[in-house]
Amino acid sequence: MNTPRMTPSTLGTGSQPEPHRRHEILQRLQHERNTRLAQLRAMDADKPNAHGDLLTAQTTAIRVVLKEIDAAEERVDDGTYGVCRGCDVRIPIGRLEILPYVRYCVRCQQREL
Repeated sequence: MNTPRMTPSTLGTGSQPEPHRRHEILQRLQHERNTRLAQLRAMDADKPNAHGDLLTAQTTAIRVVLKEIDAAEERVDDGTYGVCRGCDVRIPIGRLEILPYVRYCVRCQQREL
């Protein structure tokens, strides 16, 4: 699936994405969700050949990302998408391109770890 590329105008000038860009952001998040769900299905199909602890860790990590994607969709709806939850500064577009569900800028993310 070809996902749209975000630009500075994708997020709009206020806290709410421009209406015509909201769809693009949600589409990127849906692509991320579909990718993770496909990973879960593939892991489920390979259970007889998988190492139990590794499979459990991978499944847990994917489920965490799915929750982050859901939370990002809520931020799109409430107008806080693309704003760092730690310092209230806009998250750089490049970071959102890589991780469209991210909650924090790099600096705040490092503090969270």
